[in-house]
Amino acid sequence: MLILVLLSISSVEGQGGGGGGVIDVVAKFGAKADEKRDLSKAPIELQVEGTVKAPANPGAFKEPKWITFNKIENFKLFGGGLFDGQGTIAYKREGCKNHDYCGSLPINLRFDFLTNAMIQDITTKDSKQFHVNVLGCKNITFEHFTVSTPDESPNTDGIHIGRSDGVNVLNSDIKTGDDCVSIGDGSKNLVINGVTCGPGHGISIGSLGLFKNEEPFDGVTVKNCSFTNTSNGVRIKTWPGAERGICSNIHFEDITVTNVSSPIIIDQKYCPWNKCKINEESKVKLSNISFKNIHGTSALPEAVKIICSATLPCENVELVDIGITHSGSTGPAVSQCSNVKPKVSGKQNPAPCSAPLPAKPTSTA
Repeated sequence: MLILVLLSISSVEGQGGGGGGVIDVVAKFGAKADEKRDLSKAPIELQVEGTVKAPANPGAFKEPKWITFNKIENFKLFGGGLFDGQGTIAYKREGCKNHDYCGSLPINLRFDFLTNAMIQDITTKDSKQFHVNVLGCKNITFEHFTVSTPDESPNTDGIHIGRSDGVNVLNSDIKTGDDCVSIGDGSKNLVINGVTCGPGHGISIGSLGLFKNEEPFDGVTVKNCSFTNTSNGVRIKTWPGAERGICSNIHFEDITVTNVSSPIIIDQKYCPWNKCKINEESKVKLSNISFKNIHGTSALPEAVKIICSATLPCENVELVDIGITHSGSTGPAVSQCSNVKPKVSGKQNPAPCSAPLPAKPTSTA
């Protein structure tokens, strides 16, 4: 079978461009499309050393994507290059702060249905929406990957992963206005190791349970990561009153937090912008979750919040060696729990589940 690999690029040179062109790898780079050679088996390596700039005007894009790598086996993107989304205009776009129109903006880099891929020594800057979207991939690794966006940039997740198996994010630095890494339904066997996050909204499982027919989520390890001046640290978020789902085998280990507003959080009342049925319970079942060796400082007293569904309480949640402090006029660090009985071992600060919940819990972004 002959597979034609296309790289969809709106502007390789940083000049404007109205809606994008396509680089045909077979024609452009001299491969022979003679129906005798299986090009899907030959490794494809793309070395980027300079800066690739997108059109600054969001209106130049007909679709919410800029550069796409689609249906490739044995792929490598490397070279120290930078992909600049020039998103400053988009951040100021009317309505984008409320996320009403952000979804129509282009994503810097899409990796769709790749098998055995390495993304190494690459930087993405100022994307108009997500920096990276990973969908339907198997065995893809991001190493020494850099994301750079100001903290006021809306909906600019660093790396968003969905319905993929075997994704690794290693030794990477992410500064953004939303989740440093966000992981959607259908994801399994993921490892996030050695990531520095901040500014941003932390590393998030979810949000889950918003859409029908979401696939089960199984197996994520987040370890050796640090968070500085972020709104969240390690987080699981599901929507109340929406769709059913399953999320299990999530492990956070060896985490350092510095001035993080919510260092440890399970939020099954996730309701940003008040667009949910807040008085109903989440239908996403959470189980086999551990938080181990997490230390540092919280920007707010509520250092640990484990808010689970009343109809589907969290099962097998473990807290091991937690040491998070808060100093300020609002008092020391506290831990809040709902619909969960965590297993506890090692030193614990704050004392687990020792503080009452507010009458109306506020959802984090």
